[in-house]
Formats: sequence, structure tokens, C-alpha cells
Amino acid sequence: MCNARCVKSDRVAPVGSGTVPDVVELARVVARQRAEMDRLREQAAASVVMERAKGVVMALDGSTADAAEEMLHARAKAARRTPLEECWITLGELTPVRPCDDATAPRPKGDDGSTVNAPEPFSAPDDVAGALSRLGRALVHVDTHQTLAQCLLDHLAPDMDAESVMIYVRRSGGGLELAGHAGIDDGLAARWRHVPPFSGMAVMEALRSGEPCWLEDFSRDSTRYLLIGEPPERWQSRVWLPLRGGDGSDVCIGVLRGRGGVFTPRERAHLRGVVRLCAGRLRSFTSVAVPVREAEADAVQSLFAALPVPAMLLTPVVSSSGDVEDFRVDAATAQAAELLGGSSGNPTGRRLREVRADLTDLPVWQGCLDALTGGGPYESEPFAHQETVDGVLELATYSVRVTRLEDALVVAWLRHASSDRQEQRLAELQRLGNIGWANWNLPRDEASWSAQVFAILDRDPADGPVRLDGLPGLALPEDRAALRAAVEALLHEGLPVDAPFRIRGGRGVRHLRLVAEVVTDSHGTPFEVHGVVQDLTARRRAELALVESERAILTQHDVLQSERVLVARLQHALLPLPDKVIGLSGLRVEVAYLPAQAGIHVGGDWFSAVELPDGDSLFVIGDVAGHGVDAVATMAQLRFTAKGMVSTGSSLTGALSRLNSLLLHTRDAHGTATMVLARYHAADRRLVWAQAGHPPPLLLRDGEATYLPRPPGMLLGATSAPYFEETEHHLEPGDRILLYTDGLVERAPENIDVGLARLADAAMAHPEDAPGSLGTLLDVMLEDERRDDVCVLDIRVPREP
Repeated sequence: MCNARCVKSDRVAPVGSGTVPDVVELARVVARQRAEMDRLREQAAASVVMERAKGVVMALDGSTADAAEEMLHARAKAARRTPLEECWITLGELTPVRPCDDATAPRPKGDDGSTVNAPEPFSAPDDVAGALSRLGRALVHVDTHQTLAQCLLDHLAPDMDAESVMIYVRRSGGGLELAGHAGIDDGLAARWRHVPPFSGMAVMEALRSGEPCWLEDFSRDSTRYLLIGEPPERWQSRVWLPLRGGDGSDVCIGVLRGRGGVFTPRERAHLRGVVRLCAGRLRSFTSVAVPVREAEADAVQSLFAALPVPAMLLTPVVSSSGDVEDFRVDAATAQAAELLGGSSGNPTGRRLREVRADLTDLPVWQGCLDALTGGGPYESEPFAHQETVDGVLELATYSVRVTRLEDALVVAWLRHASSDRQEQRLAELQRLGNIGWANWNLPRDEASWSAQVFAILDRDPADGPVRLDGLPGLALPEDRAALRAAVEALLHEGLPVDAPFRIRGGRGVRHLRLVAEVVTDSHGTPFEVHGVVQDLTARRRAELALVESERAILTQHDVLQSERVLVARLQHALLPLPDKVIGLSGLRVEVAYLPAQAGIHVGGDWFSAVELPDGDSLFVIGDVAGHGVDAVATMAQLRFTAKGMVSTGSSLTGALSRLNSLLLHTRDAHGTATMVLARYHAADRRLVWAQAGHPPPLLLRDGEATYLPRPPGMLLGATSAPYFEETEHHLEPGDRILLYTDGLVERAPENIDVGLARLADAAMAHPEDAPGSLGTLLDVMLEDERRDDVCVLDIRVPREP
């Protein structure tokens, strides 16, 4: 909303050409801003899905919110899925997974090596996994069976030549109803909307068996089933994929293709993945409708059948969250059925959005919601409708009126006379463009304005129009001189006017535009002036909003960059890096720390390498969850506490247990961390170490690379009763030990085992022993942009002379 300060800073464009802003450039800026807003909306929608999935895990396992989120991420990583896909699958499978009967059967593992209680992962190639990831993001914008069908068709058409998608829902009595479709016309959908519960239908067999029904040989399948289609040969191959709803309902998704042939193993894996994602989204479609007693319904329907006008009675359908998500048609006249779309059949007893899927995009939808909440009757703007009268097509004009009747709505269509159509079109044009016409007859000193001009100028029609030379008096004082000069040039020199000006009214300051031209008589004397007045306030405010949003984005970017610099300086102060190779207890140690290149936050990776008072050495490497100031502060706590505990005689496992307690008491900052604690006994070259959910050290000996077996150890901050063990390994002259954080080996979306194998191969391919050889290894491992911090300790046992 503009205030006095911003009004004074507005500059009035000079009269003449070039006064209108560059619309093309403005459109480009708007497009960029809308793209950013769309990205933020999708991110917010995905966050809602994550919170719902976390709630399911918390309810089933009794875990905390943080633990539930970690479990979802662990499941996704173990099954090679994105977190959003895992959330959809979790919402579709609300029962906890039972343990395997075979105790030796492998189960998914999390980062800390513990078993992850997750749904059995479906097998899908990497390119299919990418397609499913895109579908998971698209599902956050789906809210009805109809939009789901269109979303699936858009997703499957390029990948497997799908031409149509049909979604059937089982209703009471065992029959099926077509709840959503895409790729088929409304007439075919109306004929196949209801499927009775008898054998011989592939969709029924799929629901009965609970397994997909693959129809890949048309000549054979047409003898076994009654196939959907007119003619059925339109789709040579098809599949029906059943899934079970959490509320006891059954849903079956059909994918129909024009070409024949079998579905390849890749396509089958793709479709199974699609069904698992859709199960979670379909669960949110369940809703509760207001019941209607049969006697009342029959009486109301009889009343409406006798009405001579298009009308219907609607009852709201309320979702589990209490919002109105649809309306049920309890009664409707035959004329209303025609106006809604005669091919859809009788709408009585059905959802309104099933009859008209595009209804939510029309103003009448919001009018129904407003009328239901006590906003008074709603009457729409007139609209055109093509209808048949005495066998001849003609265009009629209607408007819709919505009135509340207790807890229901009465919707009626009012037909306008044809004589009103032209005037109505002109009124619609002026309203949509926020523009009005004005005429001034100069010899008779008369003026006439359209109703829209009075609305734009915020002037009471009872006061009548203003003379042309009096129009500048309505403008703000700063704009009057320029507008008066333009009007005088029009009257005395016949020059057309295209002038911006501002007025102040009951709705504040508004930006207007006057465009006018003069009509002369046969002697060239000005006789009449024709003009239009347009309200440009919305566009002007959009321009100002764009400027403010760009300024805010730049400011936020500067703040975040400043935070990064501050955190980096704090990290360097708390975690100084040696500028050369250091010697500890006869070992040669080289350290590397590389911050992430993607993003603007500094992470919580850290290390410690010190010589203890008894001549032994302590090596620690860890990774705190999160980024920023909190992560660095937690890192400092762990680093100095761990070093102090071991230096004063605490065992490695005892130190880990105390550090776990420390994290639990500071959960508001950061909840979890991973760590490796290692103590090197110089007297007998023994390396004693313990770990807490961290990747194992890599040992290079005689040209071979092996990972040291990890002793049991839980993620720090995960539980109040952790369990840790330590193990030892004897080092030999020439050995090389690498301690590292997960940023060195993890690359989304691959499994971490691939990264561990890549590190072992790179270390064997570059066995250089000279100082600085760690940099060569890092160059090989980190070819692409780093999305996480990387910290490495390179420990070498010198060869004996």
C-alpha cells in the first residue's frame, strides 16, 4: 500500500509517446518473479507432505519428530529414492512393516548401521527413478481423481506411449465408478462411468486378485474380457493396477496404449513405482459428506423435477481437515443437467467436480463458498452458452445465482433476453480491462460517460460527468499542469492525448490514463471528443512490488553472504588448519578441509589431531548435522570436549557416551553428529578406535586398500541409551590411514557404497608418498561441485630405514 513518502517519489511520465512502461521487459521480469514464486510454492507443498509422513512414522513407531525425519531420509537412501517419494510411499502404507520371517534375510541399513524399518523397495532402473522423482514433485499439486489422471497421462505418455488413463473407485454394493480420466472424451467416460460387479471385466479381476492385470495380446484378451473402448481396438495393450485405500476403499488405475506388445520389465517397474506413489496421494482424497435421508432426498428431487428453470440443490462435502472440498448434487432439474454438460448424464447423487472438473477455476466456485459461509447470495456475471432450440443451435446468455438454504445451497441459472447481449458484452469489456468510454460534445457543452468511468474516477453518477477542461481539476496537484496542457493541445490544435495522471479517492491514490482524440466538422472545427479512461493502478503497484521484491532479494542475499563470512571466520578461529605436514608420535599427518561450493552455509565438519602427554596421539574426525552458526558452535563443543576427555584419561567409548549426553542436553541447537575417535599407541604401533555412525577408516598397505571393520556405535544424539565398542588394529611401516567425512564419498542419488569403492580405487591409483599428495587424491575425488563440506586426515606410518 503506497504511503505519502512513496507518492512524492513517483515520477510522472511526460505527455506523448513513450509514456507507457516497456510492457515486454515488464513481462520478462514478472515471468522471472513468478518462476521464483512457483519454486517456493512447490517447496512449501513438499514440506507439507514431509510433515504428514513424519506424523505417520511418529504415530506408528512412537518416535520424535527429529527421529521420524531421520528415519524417512534413511529409508529413502537405503531404497535409492528421493525423500519426497519416500513420504508418498509412507502415506500410502500406514501399517508398520513386519520383521522378516527369515532372521538372516538382509534389511535396509541406515548411516549408523542400524536396521531401518522401511517398506520393501521396488526395483527400478536409474532413469525410471528420475522419472518417479519428477512425478513425486508433481503429485503435490494434485487434489482430485481427475487431476491425478491428467497428471499420470502427462507423466506416462512420453515414456511408454500411454494414450489414456482411467481411475476407478469401488462404491457401496461392489460396483465401480469412474472417478477420473484423461485421454478419453466425455461421451465415452459417461458410458463407462459405472461398472457393475460381475466377472469378465479386467478391472474387476485386478481388484479381486490384488495384482496387476496385464493385457498385452488384444486378439486373446478380447475373447476373455469385455474391453473398454468404442471401438475396443483403439487400445491394443493396457494394464489395470490395483491399490488399497487406507479407508477400506479400492482404487484401480488403468493405463491404455494404442500400440500393441508387452510391457517391458523396465515399464512394469515404472508402473509399480507410480502406483506406490499414488497410494499416498489418493489417501488425502477421502472425505466426509453431509448425509441426506432418503425420504427427504426423494421429496426434494420431486420438487426440483417440477421446476421450469435450471436449478440444483448442493450439499457441502467436507474433508478431514474441515474444509469444503466439493459439493454433492442432491437434486437437479433436467435443464441444469443440460447446462452442466448433457454428455455427463444425470448429476444427482454425484460430486459436482466429477460433473465439471474445471469448476474450481470459475468464479462461481468461490461464490458458492462465500454464500455457504454467510456472505449473502451470489450472482455471477452473465456468460454465453450454446444450446439447441427447436433443432437449431443458438447462443444464449445466462447468469448464475447461489442462495444458502440452511446447510445447503440452491443454485439457479437465469436466462437473459437477447437484447441485453450487446450491452452486456460492452460492460464486460470495460470491467475486464478496467477501462471506460467518455464523449464530450463541444458546441452543446454536453458530456456522457460509461458507468465504468464513474467507478474509475470514484465519482457519484448522480453528480454527472465533468467537462473536458475540468478534468485536470480531479488530478493530484503535481499532475494538473501536464494534464491541462495536454487537454488544451487537444482542443486548440487537435493533437491526440495519451496522458497519465493520478487521483486521490476513497481507495487511496490511483494511477490513471486518459486517451482521447478530437472529431472535427466539415470546416475543421473541433466538434466532439471521444476518449477512454483506464485504471493502471494494479500495473503500477506491480511495478513497485517488483522493485521492492528485487531489493528484498538482494538484501537477503547480502545478509546470508555476511552470515557465511562470519561463520567461516568463526570456524577458522575454532578449527585452525596447519599449513604443512605435521609430525605426531612418529607419524606424518596431513590435514585438508574444503567447504561446500553449493549453497551459502558453512557446515559442521571438523577434526582434531594432537599428541597426548604420554606420547600417544589422538585423532578425531566428525560431522555435525546442519549448517551455520549453530553447527559451528556444536562442532566446537564436541571438539574441545572430546580432546579434554581423552587427555584426562577417559576411554574412547566413555568419551562417546558423554558426548552423546552433551548433545541430548543441547538438542535445540543440533540434534545429531557422527564421529570417529582413534588413539595411536606409539610404543607398539597400535591404533585403538571407536565410532558413532561414521564411515570407517581406509587402510592402504602394500598396494591394497581395505576399510577397517567398524565396531558397533550409534549416531550421537539419537538415543539416551547408546552403545559403543572399540577395536584395535596393528599398523606397520608404510601404512596409510585415511579418516574422512561423508562429503568426500557421497554423491546424490547414488548409494554410499559406490563412493566408498571410488575412494579406495583413487587411493590405490595415487600412492604418492611425498608431502602434498593428499591434494592429488582430493582432485580426483572431487571433480564436480561440492554440495557438502569435506574434511580429511591423512595419517602415514614412515617406512623404517
